[in-house]
Amino acid sequence: MLQLTGVGQHYGDHRVLHHITLTVPAGQLLCVVGPSGCGKSTLLRTIAGLLPAREGTVTIDGAPVTRVPDSLAVVFQDYGRSLFPWLTVRDNVALPLRRRGHLARAERRAEADRILDRVGLSGAARRPPWQLSGGMQQRVAIARALVCRPTLLLMDEPFGSLDAQTREDLEDLLLEVHRTDGTTIVFVTHDIDESVYVGDRVVVLSPGPGSRIVRDLPVRLPGRRDQIATRGLPEFVALRAEVGRAVRSRETE
Repeated sequence: MLQLTGVGQHYGDHRVLHHITLTVPAGQLLCVVGPSGCGKSTLLRTIAGLLPAREGTVTIDGAPVTRVPDSLAVVFQDYGRSLFPWLTVRDNVALPLRRRGHLARAERRAEADRILDRVGLSGAARRPPWQLSGGMQQRVAIARALVCRPTLLLMDEPFGSLDAQTREDLEDLLLEVHRTDGTTIVFVTHDIDESVYVGDRVVVLSPGPGSRIVRDLPVRLPGRRDQIATRGLPEFVALRAEVGRAVRSRETE
């Protein structure tokens, strides 16, 4: 579904990514982790078509990525800046449908209300986003990403600035959405535990400059996960330690 072949990215003389080759099958939830500054967000923006790959190719469903594909949605970490404060929650969520232009206003609102109910925000539809908590604002951003039913969802450290309880709630929401919709998801995080808990697979990037993939690990945990029970499994503990060692390694080859 998603194929990266020899992808390189640099800013001037500073090389960020080097020869990233990766295949993501349809329906997989892939987590990307690595040391701070290794280029995780740059990789995500390159996949999205927000940054043209300087080297190599990115394809989605066999089509080269030369701009942001219509079948793709992105959820950023900074939910406060990604929502429009002068629009209601409902209108923020309906905005991508308005851009596509094939639905009447009443249909767009009905679809926005459907997805808001799904993320637990049916009572906030008429409120401006700045009246909501951080966790609720990120739910709005997730709803806006889901409203067009993307085939590929990219998430750039979406829960990084939230408190622990809210973060766990949104991790479980993400797993429910993934289980129900089967959407292919690439999820960037700096949290090792989170990557193992939500992922079907964890890819570890080396330290920069010129980050490479140093580990590619399948996650063999039950499909239905629980914040307490799953994190206590020996398999979870062992994989968390393996990912942690890879992230902290100075390996660059």
